[in-house]
Amino acid sequence: MNGMGFAAGKAFRARALWIALTVVPLAGCGALGSLGALVQPPRFQQAGDRPAELRFNAPSLSNPLGGAGVTLWLEVINPNPFGFTLSTLDATLLLEGTRAATGSFPLGLPLDAGQTTAVPLDLSISFADVPGLAGALRQAAAGRAVAYRMDGTVGIDAGRLGQPTFGPMMLVSGELRVNAVR
Repeated sequence: MNGMGFAAGKAFRARALWIALTVVPLAGCGALGSLGALVQPPRFQQAGDRPAELRFNAPSLSNPLGGAGVTLWLEVINPNPFGFTLSTLDATLLLEGTRAATGSFPLGLPLDAGQTTAVPLDLSISFADVPGLAGALRQAAAGRAVAYRMDGTVGIDAGRLGQPTFGPMMLVSGELRVNAVR
């Protein structure tokens, strides 16, 4: 084999390697993109018959400045034509635009195709941790509604279709009203 044939063979191998490293993975991404389009994230909305509640908690030994508890009743909707299990929900609660609480919920909630189920999410707010919430808490104490938004990341187990994670995204928003001081 002459020097020209060796160089041509080397160039051919280099192009083949380039194709293998760029085109083949892109084809795989296209397949995953199609699969990702098949699995839609669950949707969330405030449960119509159960309003979100804000409770003030009196000071205690474990929480000397007191705090608040928030219960959000959410309807979880499976928009897919197949069932899946809502496996995780990592959430951040904002009150009047200010970060108030976070929570991780290992749910394990099975949802059939098109099913809607109401679930409660309880979050705790320590007054020691969130001095920026003073305005929202004064508003709530005066009996006025407090705007909330919950952002989060959702994980599902869709069996053979995989275990996709969706988010971060806005999950739900609405208004909280004070329930009772405990």
